[in-house]
Amino acid sequence: MPTGIVVECQDDRSQHRNKAQAMSVLAARIRDAQIREQQSKLASDRRSLIGSGDRSERIRTYNYPQGRITDHRINLTLYKIEAITDGDMEELINALSNEHQADLLAGFAED
Repeated sequence: MPTGIVVECQDDRSQHRNKAQAMSVLAARIRDAQIREQQSKLASDRRSLIGSGDRSERIRTYNYPQGRITDHRINLTLYKIEAITDGDMEELINALSNEHQADLLAGFAED
């Protein structure tokens, strides 16, 4: 498979030894290129998962003095922070699943 990597070796007087050495250098450079590609893909995937940490990437805000919880992904505000912290998350989960289903349907409509 062509890679576009070129090596040449003229260290020895023997053509066969030069060719063998060039092939080993070529194999090392191909392995190095593959490792760098995998590492850059892994790093970009990690960056996309972590994000930048800006306030604009927030998911949910809990405002205890006002008794309010806001999910910024779906623009849902509930004034039931006590019930949600006690474990009654059914309304929040239903809203998230409805939004997820709407996203899936929109994805199918685009295809």
